[in-house]
Parts: sequence; C-alpha cells; structure tokens
Amino acid sequence: MGPLAGIKIVEMAAIGPVPFCAMMLSDMGAEVIRIDRLNQKGTGHHANVLFRGRKSIAIDLKNPMGVETTLTLIDEADVVIEGFRPGVMERLGLGPQVCINRNQKIIYGRMTGWGQEGPLSQAAGHDINYISIAGALGSMGYPDRPPTPPLNLIGDFGGGAMYLLSGVLAALVERNTSGIGQIIDAAMTDGTASLLSGFFGMMEMDMWTANRYKNRLDGGAFYYGSYECKDGKHISIGSLEPQFYSLLLKKCEITDPSFDEQLDQQSWPEKREKMEAVFKTKTRDEWSEIMEGTDVCFAPILNLEEAPDHPHNKSRKTYVDFEGVTQPAPAPRFSRTQGAIQSSAALIGENTNEILNSWGFSDDKVDNLKKEGVI
Repeated sequence: MGPLAGIKIVEMAAIGPVPFCAMMLSDMGAEVIRIDRLNQKGTGHHANVLFRGRKSIAIDLKNPMGVETTLTLIDEADVVIEGFRPGVMERLGLGPQVCINRNQKIIYGRMTGWGQEGPLSQAAGHDINYISIAGALGSMGYPDRPPTPPLNLIGDFGGGAMYLLSGVLAALVERNTSGIGQIIDAAMTDGTASLLSGFFGMMEMDMWTANRYKNRLDGGAFYYGSYECKDGKHISIGSLEPQFYSLLLKKCEITDPSFDEQLDQQSWPEKREKMEAVFKTKTRDEWSEIMEGTDVCFAPILNLEEAPDHPHNKSRKTYVDFEGVTQPAPAPRFSRTQGAIQSSAALIGENTNEILNSWGFSDDKVDNLKKEGVI
C-alpha cells in the first residue's frame, strides 16, 4: 500500500514540479485527486507518466459553487498542493487561511519559481530562469559557449518538487505532535540554492572556483567527465580518488609519466586531449567490456531509449512497463510498505463522479452540480 496509505491529498492542476510531487506522493501510497479546469474536460493522455497514479475531477473554479465544492474536498484532505502565482488561490477564494479556518489540520503546500514574496514573485518564469539566479546554470557547461540547460531537472524537479515533497512529509510528521497543519512556501530559487550548499562550502575552502569547466566536478578535470568513443557514442568517467585514478590509467594502458600527477590543474587540458585520443580507439561497448563494473567509476552514457535496457536497470526493475508504457518505477524503495503505481494518468474530469461520491457527496448533490454547470 505504500508508507502514505490513508493520506488524502488535493492537487490543484499545474505543470512541472506540482504534478511530479503529486506523482511521488501517489507512488508512496497517498490517495491524490487532481482538480482540473472544467473547460479542459476530456483532454489529456493516459501515457502522461507525470500524471500517473491519481484521479481527476473537473470543476469550474469561477463558479462560487465550484469553489465551495473544492473547499469541501479540501475539508476532507490532509494536504493540498498548488503551483499558481502568489495571490491566485486567494483571489479564487481558496487561499491558505480560508482552508485552515475550515480544516486546521490541512498542510498547504505552495510551489512557485520565485517564492511567495520578493521583487520577482509576480513575474513569469521557468526552470532555466530560476536556476540562473540561484547560481546553478552559470556553473555548468563549456567556458567558450553559453551554459547548457540541464533539462529541467534542477529547478522544476530537484529544487522544486523534491523540496515541496520534503516539506509536505516533514509537516505530516510534525502534525502528529501538534495536531495542526501549516503552510509550506517552496520556491525553486530557494531549493536550487540549497542544492548548491556543498559548492558554496568548497568555495570558502578554496576548493572550487566560480569559473566554469575549471573544477573537479564540472568537466574541467580530465578524470571526471564524458568522452566520445570510436563509434560516436559516449562514456562517463569519475575516477576522483587516487586508487580509482590509478585503475583508470591501467585500464587505458596509459604509461605516460605526465599522468602521474593527477591534481595539477594547469595540465588538465593537455591530459584531456590525450585521453580523448585514447577513448576514440575503441567503441562504447568495447570500453564497457573493459571498465564497467570495476572501480574506475565508469558508465556508458545512455539515452532515454537505451536506459531501460541496461542490464543493471533491468535487474533492479528501475524501469517498468505499466499498461503498455515504459516508465521509471516508484522510488525510493521501502522494506515493508513498498509503493506502487496506482494507475495510468487519467483524462481530465474522467473520475468526477467517483471522486465526489467517495469523498462524501450524495448522488443528488452531484446531479445538482452537473445541472448548474459546476462539474
């Protein structure tokens, strides 16, 4: 059933980090319902992995009866999560104080890019913007070209959804003591900055520079990065520790004495050129045969089509086929209360009657809401 079995969550439909957080909560066993816009009823796709595991109800939030219906659902919930710009939920009549006045146990999770307050709080933005001002994007990529966006993993999902998730889980634990809920302000700028904590520490200790591609973990070090192989495919090397570095040289059959000094940063570019030539002598699969599974700290670089078929991923069932769609399995794993994918993504409004009935609405009430165009 998952460790969150019995927890009821209302997700206000949004993009990016909110649905990812809701997916995680559902995978962990919570009952999550998503409130979608009525004018989008019937749209969506069952293969939308990010929306798996919860049911959808379509409500007209511009109708006072729709607002009251939503509040009645929140009355029965443990958690509500939303991702509108600051002030939108208040203008809809669904702000945190309204919900708390009706349900003091509610945990109200707010997900934004810039935060609930601050000079940029009302500005539009996306992952790339949030990780820019936090210092993450400017720390990545080659020095002779603009920084490359690392998909939207860092802002939306790492600094956003996972911080909202951890806030919700922490608040649930605290509520066991206090008996009351609280409001969570999860901003992607804050979360991304938090992810950079270790790098700020290393800068203070003169172990990191703000210059891109000049450090041990940003591709600057020839022994930590990616290389092209003979077949045009790529591999990754992470031989940081001396013993792993020594094994790397052995596997590459490098006897050049200039490689004896691993940490001489001035020679890194020259050594990288030599390593590039070495790795282009064999294909990705040939290097995998030589290095994979050793302490070199090696892996072939796979794309999204290749990753599910890697033997390690297949052994651990990291990817699963659920109702014909290949997708990542729930993570992390639990020894007693393992989570599971509860369902494929619902079409918008697909479960309206089911949700209302199971959350305490009578058939007559549901019929009246339909008659008034609320659902």
